[in-house]
Amino acid sequence: MLTAIIDYESGNLHSAEKAFERMAREVDAGQVVVTADADVVARADRIVLPGDGAFPACAAALRGRSGLYDALREAVETRGRPFLGICVGMQLMSSWGREYEDIEGLGWVAGEVVKIAPSDPALKVPHMGWNDLILDSTHPVFDGIKTGDHAYFVHSYHFRVDDPIQRLAHVDYGGDVTAVIGRDTILGMQFHPEKSQATGLRMIANFLRWTP
Repeated sequence: MLTAIIDYESGNLHSAEKAFERMAREVDAGQVVVTADADVVARADRIVLPGDGAFPACAAALRGRSGLYDALREAVETRGRPFLGICVGMQLMSSWGREYEDIEGLGWVAGEVVKIAPSDPALKVPHMGWNDLILDSTHPVFDGIKTGDHAYFVHSYHFRVDDPIQRLAHVDYGGDVTAVIGRDTILGMQFHPEKSQATGLRMIANFLRWTP
């Protein structure tokens, strides 16, 4: 089994690579590679799309690598490869990003990415640090995870999904902030599982074992 972590120069991949490699060894999930090679993505059994920074820059960087972008869409949309988007990688799954300008996303989960607007003015944006997950649904990625487990967030914009069924978990930050989305063979996590200690590592392992 091969898990491809896509490198499109839009994130620090070192910690993600190490976390996925560690959990792949623990659950016997095969090889993990960080790659910008479209051919590797095309033959991967699982695909991970990380992302740090602003939505427009990440979208442009991904689309700027046309072969890689096309291989990603083919693998996920046509061949149904299990997919995980992390942070801005999750936000790119949306219909639209509204950060600075309106940018079309991949359109895999209907909704828009908008700025966090906490009801409590004392809460700062970006939403940065640990927060308690609130599970909205059951899913294999939550095996061994419960409401109240902590995850580590760093973001100023969040994913407002059109269909609440596709919001699998959220956190409270002066209002609901989407934490996990999913449908069919695709998942997204707004937090950084590779930085979320035992909770994040468990969810990485669950993704690597997931057979949709």
